[in-house]
Amino acid sequence: MPRHPGREDCELYREFECRLSPTMRQHHVAGDKLFVDYSGKRLPIVDPATGALREAELFIAVLGASNYTYAEASWTQTLPDWLGAHVRLFEAIGGVPRLLVPDNLKSGVHKASFYDPEINRSYAKLAAHYGIGVVPARPRRPRDKAKVEAGVRFAQTYILGRLRNRPLFSLAEANTAIREVLERLNGHPMRRVGVSRQDLLRQLEQPALQPLPATPYEFAEWMLARVGQDYHVAIQGFHYSVPHALIREQVDVRVTARTVEIFHRGGRVAAHVRQVAGDRHGTDPAHMPSTHRRYAEGTPERVLDEAKAIGPNTEGLITAILAQSRHPEQGTRACLGVLRLFRGANQERAEPVSARALEIGAFGYRSIASILAHKLDRPALPRDGDTAPLLHANIRGSGYFH
Repeated sequence: MPRHPGREDCELYREFECRLSPTMRQHHVAGDKLFVDYSGKRLPIVDPATGALREAELFIAVLGASNYTYAEASWTQTLPDWLGAHVRLFEAIGGVPRLLVPDNLKSGVHKASFYDPEINRSYAKLAAHYGIGVVPARPRRPRDKAKVEAGVRFAQTYILGRLRNRPLFSLAEANTAIREVLERLNGHPMRRVGVSRQDLLRQLEQPALQPLPATPYEFAEWMLARVGQDYHVAIQGFHYSVPHALIREQVDVRVTARTVEIFHRGGRVAAHVRQVAGDRHGTDPAHMPSTHRRYAEGTPERVLDEAKAIGPNTEGLITAILAQSRHPEQGTRACLGVLRLFRGANQERAEPVSARALEIGAFGYRSIASILAHKLDRPALPRDGDTAPLLHANIRGSGYFH
């Protein structure tokens, strides 16, 4: 026979009631708060190739006024999955509420505190992009987010219960199945209210939500890096240049799916297209010291263009040096030296020196430097039957330039 509670049991229960802390009834305004969390139970997904079972996380969100529930599966609770779920959530409800109330997981809150929580930097960027505030629940205080706690429990029984006997073979298939269950959940009239969550979302919440921005938030990962002696920073196996004056400085790096941005003391100093294959160094010539830039830009075409800008005799001399060199790199380096000699002289001096070097066949760097230093340049003498020197006689028939 079951024992009925006696007087002592009732007194013990009344004493227990006296020790309970009071609860505050929360009033939820339309478009005000959106509660987000992960379910404690996971969704099993079968690998079709191996038959191995892998469990996916279940992201849950509940709007305060309408109880509209959103859910999706992801492999992890890491930052890319966490932020991506928010972007898809805002698109699903057709707007942005005033406040987000997350739990204190590391992807959302770096340091939990009731008075001054430290929000994850990328999560704060997402909130700023959508113009939304983030007010995390107190640690170990489920009453602060009772809406999502109830939503999580309901999702575990309603969503996971209806999918427990349905084999799922991919994350995309799992999310399709979750959407089907959510349509039934949100479309069913609630017993106490008499209307569905979907109707309340459309009639009550959406008119009060803020509009979505023109472009969705793009996930960006922030990290610290130190500039190397080669004025590059190493990011995930690739190297990106910054202005050479920042060598050995610490910089902030913002990495998205398409770009790598580098900041120093709050200002952006470099931006690169993100490398995923091929060349492992992304170098902007503007970041290089002038000597490095001149060396890197020293191609046969570039040195010819620079010589042409000085004059026809200099162009002929550079063409001759390139033509008589066995390897293009050797000729280009010699031409860079000659052009550097001419940078200290004006065009009136460089042209006669080049003409003299062509006349005597002096195509070496030291010979041209000697002509310039000892003022051995003089106008090239015309040959029989000519009125001007033949500048390209020494290179005619060469196979290097046509």
